[in-house]
Amino acid sequence: MTGRSVPGNRWDLLDGVNPDEPPTVSVIVVHYKQQAELDRTLAALNRQTHPAARTEVIVVDDGSPEPPRVPAGVRLLRQADEGFRAAAARNLGAAAATGDVLCFLDADTVPEPSYLTRMARLPALAPEAVVVGRRRHAALAELPVDAPVEQAGPAAELPEPQWLRDGYHNTRDLLDADDRAYRYVISAALACSRWFFERVGGFDEQFRAYGGEDWEWAYRAWLGGAILAHAADAVAWHDGPDWAGRELDDPARRARKDNETLLLADVIGVAGSRGHGLRSANPDIVVRLGAAPSPAAAFVCVDSVLAALPAAVVCVPDEFLGLFSSDQRVTKAGAAPLARVVVDLPAAIRVDSIADALRDAVSAAGVGTLGTVLLGPAVRIDSARARARRATWGQDMFETHADDNAGVTPLDADPGLAGYLGGWS
Repeated sequence: MTGRSVPGNRWDLLDGVNPDEPPTVSVIVVHYKQQAELDRTLAALNRQTHPAARTEVIVVDDGSPEPPRVPAGVRLLRQADEGFRAAAARNLGAAAATGDVLCFLDADTVPEPSYLTRMARLPALAPEAVVVGRRRHAALAELPVDAPVEQAGPAAELPEPQWLRDGYHNTRDLLDADDRAYRYVISAALACSRWFFERVGGFDEQFRAYGGEDWEWAYRAWLGGAILAHAADAVAWHDGPDWAGRELDDPARRARKDNETLLLADVIGVAGSRGHGLRSANPDIVVRLGAAPSPAAAFVCVDSVLAALPAAVVCVPDEFLGLFSSDQRVTKAGAAPLARVVVDLPAAIRVDSIADALRDAVSAAGVGTLGTVLLGPAVRIDSARARARRATWGQDMFETHADDNAGVTPLDADPGLAGYLGGWS
């Protein structure tokens, strides 16, 4: 792994900076029964300004009845037809890739000549960069496959999805990304370093219908320290309208969208994605209790934590685990599961007096350049993003905010349990 990082999501600090030499790029094109569309995309890839000698094109066929035709120099990989397996196809292509930068395209998404150069710039400079291009829409089907798409696309343009345009505008092309910005990352026009893809892990292959696998991966990448960026000048043209604009009254289409949302709600624990009351498989917050002087102190600590953070999972020392056997949010100490934020409590405390500060810190950590919040000596709130960057670079790439006046003191062995429960203490 080579390159540099930036504070938080500040990819703008690399504006105007180019790699010393063009990176090697592996373009992974997922295909299923779209020969004409694939021909158009491969013709466009043959016209890229990125050096051909530093470009590898891999077509991954998701079980078409007949293998697609590809020109010499393009690698063709195939997998069995076991349903819609775009996630598995992308993983297959990534595993075979040799380039330093991976660029994912769909067979019906046609890049303009400068696309690869613009998509690969940030990942070549900052290996944690995850870049999404601008996917525009046009009626290309009746046009010659070798028609220059930078001319044919505008001439036959269809509306872009407004929600996506608004998302990029409101986040300043993802510069102001937050914990739900994964929604603006689409795998039909996506690039990242091969190092980062391998570190985060591939697409989740349990997604076997249209959509969802890119959002799950993007959220996991965000927790892994990704620098999210929208390259508005890297344009790829999708043949036909956006999925959201097709067959609006089709019940089957709505059911597919519901199934995608249900899968995402179970694996993305952040508020706005998970259920309002139901828990997700991956917790949003993990609280780790280091020690407590007594079972009563452990009880008060854990109970007050969950009163303030009901969506959290609390890890406790083994000797106190039996106290909480009726609440599945309490588990044994050990490696923290995938979570957006980890709260470390070296000693048992009662969090009532800092509940608002704790909630605010948990919401803010990992967004912008803030990575860690310290509430006195007793509470450390650490975002997954800050921890991941720290592990990679050996230094903090996010800011730490310390509130030395939080006023939290450890509980003693007799915390006044009856008064705590009864409300008079």
